[in-house]
Amino acid sequence: MLPALVIERLPRLTRAIQQLASHPDDDAAYALADELTGITAMVAEKFTNDRTAEGIQKALLLTVGGVSLGLDHALGDDTDLAALEYLIEHGAEHAFQQGFRLVKELSAMPQDALVGEYDTDPLYAARRLRDLFVELCQTDPNQNWNGMERYQVMLKQRKEVQAVVRLANWLRRHNSEGAVSDTDLNAEGVIALAVIFAVEGGGRIVARTGQKEFERFVKAVRKNKPDFEQGWAELLAVVPAQHHPVLVERIDSYRRSCSVLQNIPGRTAMKTLFAELENYAGSELDADYA
Repeated sequence: MLPALVIERLPRLTRAIQQLASHPDDDAAYALADELTGITAMVAEKFTNDRTAEGIQKALLLTVGGVSLGLDHALGDDTDLAALEYLIEHGAEHAFQQGFRLVKELSAMPQDALVGEYDTDPLYAARRLRDLFVELCQTDPNQNWNGMERYQVMLKQRKEVQAVVRLANWLRRHNSEGAVSDTDLNAEGVIALAVIFAVEGGGRIVARTGQKEFERFVKAVRKNKPDFEQGWAELLAVVPAQHHPVLVERIDSYRRSCSVLQNIPGRTAMKTLFAELENYAGSELDADYA
C-alpha cells in the first residue's frame, strides 16, 4: 500500500507571513511584527501569565490561532497572498478581534441541553470563554492547524442545542398551568413532557408535571383513546414556527420509540409508566407524592 499523503496546512497567519518572501515589503513586515508583539502581550496579560516565559510562549500560540481564525473567517478559501494583503490593509489586531469574537459568541451558546445556574454566572462564563479560546486557538505556527473546521463543527452542534433550549424555554413560559421559572433546565425533559401530554389533545402545553397529573392523563387517554397525531398537530399549531424543526423531530422520534406512549393503551401498571416517564422528563417532574 502507498503511504498516506500528509497535506501541510499551516495556520493562516503563518502562510500569510510566508508570502513576504516572494512579495517583500519591509514596512509591512515591521508593522506586522510590531502588531503581533502587541497582541501577544495583551493575550499574556489577560489569558496566560505575562511574567513567565511559559506564559509568553502560550500567548504567542494563542495569538497565532486567534489571528488565523479571524483570517479564515474573513477570507474563506481566498489565497494566502490575499491574507497578507488583508493584514496589511486592516491590521493583525482587526483579524485577531474577529477571531476572538467568534470564540466569545460560541462560548455564550449552550453546550448541552442541561442548563444550570452556573451557565449564567459571570465567573463561570469567563472561565468557559478562556478554556474554549485555548482549545480552538492555541497552535504552533509551524504545525498543521484545523481550528476553523473545529469551530464550524462546534458552531453547528451548539446551534442545534440552542434550538432545543429555546424551544424548552418557550414551552416553560407558556405552560398551561402557569409559567415555569426554575434556574435549572432539562430542555429535553421539557420537550418530552410536552410531546407526551399533547396526545390527549386540546393544544395544552405541559412543561412541568407530577405523578397525580400523570395518572389523570393516563386514565383519560385510556378512556377516550384520542388520536395521537391530531394531538401533536394541535401542539404544533400553538408553537411558533421557528421552533417547529426541533419539535417535529422530537414528535417523530417519540412516535416511533417512546415506551410511555407505547404502553399507555395497554395494562402497564401506573407505577411502571411513571418510572418510564422519569427516564424522559428527569428533573422536570414535580415530586407531588411519594
